[in-house]
Amino acid sequence: MAGTRPRSSGIRALRPAAFGADPAGERMARIRRSPHYRDGVFQNPGGPTRLRPSGSARDLAKTYFDKEARSRRAPYGAPPVHSTTLADLARPPASGLRLTWMGHSSVLVEIDGYRVLFDPVWGERCSPFPFAGPKRLHPAPLPLAALGPVDVVVISHDHYDHLDLPTVKALAGTDTLFAVPLGVGAHLEHWGVSADRLRELDWHEATEIGGLTLTATPARHFCGRGLRNTQHTLWASWVVAGEEHRVYHSGDTGYFDGFEDIGTAHGPFDATMIQIGAYSDLWPDIHMTPREGMRAHLDLQGGRPKGVLLPIHWGTFNLAPHPWAEPGEWTMAAADAVGQPAAFPVPGLPFEPAGELPAEPWWRGVGHVPNRKWPLPDLVTGPAHEGLDLVGEE
Repeated sequence: MAGTRPRSSGIRALRPAAFGADPAGERMARIRRSPHYRDGVFQNPGGPTRLRPSGSARDLAKTYFDKEARSRRAPYGAPPVHSTTLADLARPPASGLRLTWMGHSSVLVEIDGYRVLFDPVWGERCSPFPFAGPKRLHPAPLPLAALGPVDVVVISHDHYDHLDLPTVKALAGTDTLFAVPLGVGAHLEHWGVSADRLRELDWHEATEIGGLTLTATPARHFCGRGLRNTQHTLWASWVVAGEEHRVYHSGDTGYFDGFEDIGTAHGPFDATMIQIGAYSDLWPDIHMTPREGMRAHLDLQGGRPKGVLLPIHWGTFNLAPHPWAEPGEWTMAAADAVGQPAAFPVPGLPFEPAGELPAEPWWRGVGHVPNRKWPLPDLVTGPAHEGLDLVGEE
């Protein structure tokens, strides 16, 4: 089977460490037993998924190399960053729940006395190589070493903008635990994380860490770090439930009808962290637009505005052809359209969902904001699964 054939020592020597390792042995046997693994690959919910850009190579090149469009995919000024300090994080959250968006999909969640770090990426590039690949558009709000102890690191999947070798190696030197989707543990063990610190889960499996329950839930995406995409590691969204609070992190996902099921089983949530950036008509099945992200949040909350939405997966790396500031502007418009509380912190600014939410559109001063009519969700009466129509022009 692909991904399990032995390789020569010469080929291994040429393989960058950042590629990680393929699952093997009992880990691979467990993958084969998964009900979500068929025909040699993990299967997405919602049917067949296009993993490659649609359209011709010429269309793709035109989209990416248009001079005017390229200039809008990065900020024209320095994005503001809150220089997170020890004082910001030393005082326990008054409500028991505090979120600090570090940029992209990296979020520190302090929940009911525990500290959970989602998809930490402190590296300068999301790439296997230090000299090439998408580079950070703003600095990390604080050094990783200044973050303080973390009870558990949660990884959504193994793409470079979510699983970062330098960051994992730094965290491997601590005593934190790692919760990861099935198969991703092979990468972490390869990089020095001991097996007894791994909690490796299939969809709908849960693990207890202290007073928290962490559950891996479905997502519509894919995996891969090396030259071959073997689909032998799973991708997931995550639910973290404490004694008093519960949160949801989407990881990367296209919109699908499973969000309502996740909400029914595990919600409602005090806060959701939803991917709303790096979308494109070229890959509509694997990333959500802000309109779809808002719909996903409402599905998770039973069809009505509840909790707080924190938009993630935008602002830090240039990964798609849309303007840099567009996800923030579109998400703010979508939240206003349905009356959904949403937080828009600059990277590094802690906030409590139960308190005053950061709402300043900080991106307007440093990035091009398109002047357009946003396609918006429209909340209407009816059952939860029928309660949201999509209106507006594409």
